[in-house]
Amino acid sequence: MKTYFSILYLFLSINLCAQENIKTLKTYTFPEVEQLQKTAPKPTVVFLYADWCKICFGMKKNTFQNSKVIEKLNSDFYFVMLNGEEKSDITFLGRTFSYKPSGNSGIHELAKQLTISEDKISYPTTLILNSNYEIDVLFDGYLNSKKMNSILNKYQK
Repeated sequence: MKTYFSILYLFLSINLCAQENIKTLKTYTFPEVEQLQKTAPKPTVVFLYADWCKICFGMKKNTFQNSKVIEKLNSDFYFVMLNGEEKSDITFLGRTFSYKPSGNSGIHELAKQLTISEDKISYPTTLILNSNYEIDVLFDGYLNSKKMNSILNKYQK
């Protein structure tokens, strides 16, 4: 019986220690970022995705679960995830952006506005906005954690 409790204690201890090391990525909404920028300006990383996009899903599960990426984003950036087909209105910078249906699908006006320099929206797209909400960096396609860390570190310099 002592052996059973010793083994159980060992597994519980390992499990609790492992859970303490798990880092959580802080995500914000656009209105939250707008308020935070007033007192603590930082660049904002926007991850533009679609629910049906398998590559986007891969970035969510791999890139944005990487402890180095999480640490960098949490300390030096605000991070916003924007579904390009979001149906809810988003108020940002004094303007309300809405979903615009088009046939069987549609696009959110804010997603379109953020990718205005591109011919069309592709998923995933990762943007970095400076504290004045100007687009400094725009990457479309999959970014693994190594590439994302490199981009974030270069942006900081």
